[in-house]
Amino acid sequence: MINSNKLLIFLFLLNVLLLESCSETSEWDNISVISNLTDKKIKIDDTLKIKLSKNSKNLVFAIKSNNQIKKINPLDLNFENNNQYNFLLNNLTLGKKELIIKSSNGEKKVNFTLLNNVAPKIYNYEIINEFSRSKNSYTQGLEFYNDTLYESLGRYGQSKLVKVEFNTGKKLKEIKLPSEYFAEGITILNDKIFQLTWKEKVGFVYDIDNFNRINTFEYKNSIEGWGICNDGNKLYKSDGTDKIWILNPENQKEESYIEIYTNKNKVVGLNELEWIDGKIYANRYLFDGIAIINPKNGAIEGVINLSSLKSRVTQHEKLDVINGIAYNKKRNSIFVTGKMWDKLFEIRIKD
Repeated sequence: MINSNKLLIFLFLLNVLLLESCSETSEWDNISVISNLTDKKIKIDDTLKIKLSKNSKNLVFAIKSNNQIKKINPLDLNFENNNQYNFLLNNLTLGKKELIIKSSNGEKKVNFTLLNNVAPKIYNYEIINEFSRSKNSYTQGLEFYNDTLYESLGRYGQSKLVKVEFNTGKKLKEIKLPSEYFAEGITILNDKIFQLTWKEKVGFVYDIDNFNRINTFEYKNSIEGWGICNDGNKLYKSDGTDKIWILNPENQKEESYIEIYTNKNKVVGLNELEWIDGKIYANRYLFDGIAIINPKNGAIEGVINLSSLKSRVTQHEKLDVINGIAYNKKRNSIFVTGKMWDKLFEIRIKD
């Protein structure tokens, strides 16, 4: 009888605990999250305001950005009355984000897209010089190193890596890639040339003096190889999407990425890249211009309008889009060209 009473008491207490647990879970499930988002978008200088429909204690906040989750410390939040929390966004990169609100009974998520707060500034240019080159050059990558121009030429069966005198067009050295590779962008760091291929998902590393291939690397995360540049420490790689991937130059691993946005939407098709004075300059496929990108957050801060440049080259049936940006630090100028263009232009940017 005593054992039977103990069993009944135990079952009663267990039932109470289960009911309380279910009640708490059900109550959390019924809590709604209200935000100040418009079409799930917000700008980088705005404050994200989150309000819960009911009071809930012991909450933990985190932000998911570029596949990384970072806990938000209470000091980063401004707690207000009525269960409202303010979240400052000015230290985040742009793009798709997820605010995660955790309690002991589950979690809720708020998805949003972070945009830049200002429209890109439009720049014009002036032509300083025009240099002749072969109209058969299908330019995919262009870069100066020690005042010498290096070029990556694409197409299957015709891909090359070339060292050239920029003012005469004379080829000083070249190697051909195997026919199964379509060469894309190049960049040079620490006397090594890094060259991408398009759909083959591999890149090559060469010795700059003799063009001997010293390494081959694979793209593990990005979908293709388009453009590449460097800041002296890291490599930056585009793949035709809205992402620019950041690579470790020692092992060529894709460590992270930034998403490229304006104040209105994402920007895809970023092609040839060049690092100039702390910014990434990027051709955009099928657009006659250069985007100026802040590598810290992915914001397009400016656009150089090059729409009139194509009309200055010889017009022929194989003439293709603008592609190729090379900064000459010694001359403080930018060299630009295109696929199957017979001219290389030296320009400077104008407000």
